[in-house]
Amino acid sequence: MTIKSQVLALKYRPQIFKDLIGHEEIATTIYNSIKNNSSANAFLFTGIRGIGKTTFARIVAKALNCEQSLESICEKKCDQCDPIANSNHIDVLEMDAASKTGVDDVRELIEFSRYPPSVAKFKIFIIDEVHMLSKQAFNALLKTLEEPPKYLKFIFATTEVKKIPITVISRCQRYDLSRVKSEELFNYLKNITSKEKKDVEDNAIKLIVKLSEGSVRDALSLLDRATISNNENALTFEDAQKIFGYVNKSSYIDLLEIIFLGNEEKIINHYRNLYNSGIEPNLFLNDFLEMLYYIKNISHIENEGNNFTLNDNDHKKITSLSKAIDPSAILLFWEFTLKTLKEINLVANPNLLIEMFLIQLTYLKKKTVTENSQQNKLSNTLIKNVDLKNTRSKDPINQIKNIKQEDEKIERKNTIEIKNFEDLIEICLKKKEMNLKYELENNVNLVSFSNMNIEISINDKLNKNFIKDLSEKLYDWTKNRWLISFSKEKGAMSEKEKKHNLKKKNITEYKNSSEYKNLLKVLPDIELTDIEKKDD
Repeated sequence: MTIKSQVLALKYRPQIFKDLIGHEEIATTIYNSIKNNSSANAFLFTGIRGIGKTTFARIVAKALNCEQSLESICEKKCDQCDPIANSNHIDVLEMDAASKTGVDDVRELIEFSRYPPSVAKFKIFIIDEVHMLSKQAFNALLKTLEEPPKYLKFIFATTEVKKIPITVISRCQRYDLSRVKSEELFNYLKNITSKEKKDVEDNAIKLIVKLSEGSVRDALSLLDRATISNNENALTFEDAQKIFGYVNKSSYIDLLEIIFLGNEEKIINHYRNLYNSGIEPNLFLNDFLEMLYYIKNISHIENEGNNFTLNDNDHKKITSLSKAIDPSAILLFWEFTLKTLKEINLVANPNLLIEMFLIQLTYLKKKTVTENSQQNKLSNTLIKNVDLKNTRSKDPINQIKNIKQEDEKIERKNTIEIKNFEDLIEICLKKKEMNLKYELENNVNLVSFSNMNIEISINDKLNKNFIKDLSEKLYDWTKNRWLISFSKEKGAMSEKEKKHNLKKKNITEYKNSSEYKNLLKVLPDIELTDIEKKDD
């Protein structure tokens, strides 16, 4: 494959440390360690896809084996660097752990490592997607990894570092490669379009940067796709939107404005236009969530040049919309959108679900407006009542105190007082919380109950959601936060055990009474199983 016919991601793959973008500190650290002959036995590179993990591994391999001076690594291609770059060096073995996961593959690797390098200074094993190795394979690698021969180096790359055993990670020098910043990636792509003599608008490049999410390979692949799709013509922002099926933020802003106007027909038509432009229902909901976030938090978001998420016009629109929309409505929309996102895979036609979701939002909006007006009416009534009581006093502080006292009185009327454990069981019965009542009577061993603090002993039979459910109900009933904790102390008997022991005691006492003995004379086969006390 000629250089001209190569895709951009391969054509512009970094070959030396100074070509790398976004990871200058890591590159400097590794460069210095190699220069001072103090490089690690094993390197571990981790990060998202297309961030430069395998590229880093090859550059490190070249730096370790380069015949030229380290400063001029690969600028004059030597007999070591050229084969490493082409993945055909006899002493630098690249292995894909996704296809070779077993312990036998690793044993072959260890066997091969016993022989010194043929032509290079170091024998190097580059293992990509190392997290795919099996547990047995990792165990087989441990000893060699900890004390390898002086001529042997390991370089690992992974996107899922959490799947690698900690015993392996502790034997490596770990480097976390972060997403490349938007501004750096923009300048990088701008430079490539200049070298390729492609006419691409800055806004189109910014869109590519946004869609790549900090991945250099993704950014180059998207740029490749866009320039090929547009052939020799100049690539505009509008062209890029059509190519990638991207919907502008302003479309979501317009949609929210229509929702708050309550025009159902316009809402459906607006969404259908978005759908026909190529957006998927799942992606629509995620973008909608992103827009809700911006509207709620726009005052905390600076519209700087290195953030390509919002342009100046969108920033102004969202700022004015956030002032017009009640924050409580945005939070309610957020919760409802998350709920819809979870349910989207349950329906055969997600498109219909989105249309119904948008119509429901108009009713949610009406509900929040109604609730807010009712709250305002209540507040106004309270203020009027307080003003009547304080006609002689013009002190606003006293008025605020009185309003607070009135609020507290209203709240106290709706709360329930729970003084002890028996009250708690009784209220569960009244409120028909039978699951809680059952747990309290059968599986709770009380250690202490006082000042909104309940301490119980550990019981394996207790429902795993008991603490959470009881806390929520106690707050609903008393308007106070209760502390419910486990104790290592044994605790009192459960209510069920108490009732059982009391029943046993009553039966024993009655059996010792003269009344029962007289009954036995008349009915010798009688058996006492229970005693009930009647009110009369």
